[in-house]
Amino acid sequence: MMEIFTLLDTLKDLIENSKSIPFSDKAVVQRQQLLDIIREIYLKLPDELKTAKWIKEERDRIIQEAHEEADNIMKEAEDKIIERIDDHEITKRAYEKQTEIIAEANNRNREMKDGTNKYVDGILENAETDLMRLNDTIAEVEKNIQSALETLKNNRNELK
Repeated sequence: MMEIFTLLDTLKDLIENSKSIPFSDKAVVQRQQLLDIIREIYLKLPDELKTAKWIKEERDRIIQEAHEEADNIMKEAEDKIIERIDDHEITKRAYEKQTEIIAEANNRNREMKDGTNKYVDGILENAETDLMRLNDTIAEVEKNIQSALETLKNNRNELK
C-alpha cells in the first residue's frame, strides 16, 4: 500500500516539477515516464485485492474452527452423560448438565462467531476504506494525467 502512495507522490512531484510553458499554466511532461508510473500503480493494486481475499478466507477458517470446537464440546458433553446413566438421579443431573453444557457451548459458539465477525468486519472495513481512498487517489491521478495530456496537446497546437 505504501508503495502505491510513494508512486503517487512520485507522479505528483513529476507533474509539479515539470517545466512550465512561458505565459501559461501549462507544463511539459514526459508521457512515457507518467505512463510507467501509472503502470507500476496498477501492478501494485492486486496485492490489496489479495489481502481482501485472504481476510475473507481467514474469517471462514476461524468460523469453521469455532464450529468444530462447539461440536467437540457437545461430543464431550454427550460422552460424560452416557458414563453417568447408571443411576436415575445421576441421569437426571446428567440431563441437566447436558442442557447446561449445550447452552454454554452454544453461547461460546455464538460469542466466538460474533467476535470473529466483528474482527473480520473491522478488517474488511479498513480494507474497503483503504481501497476507496486508493480509488479516489487514482481518479485524481487520472484527472491530472488527462489535464497534462490536454496541456501537451494544446501546447503542440500552439506551436503549429
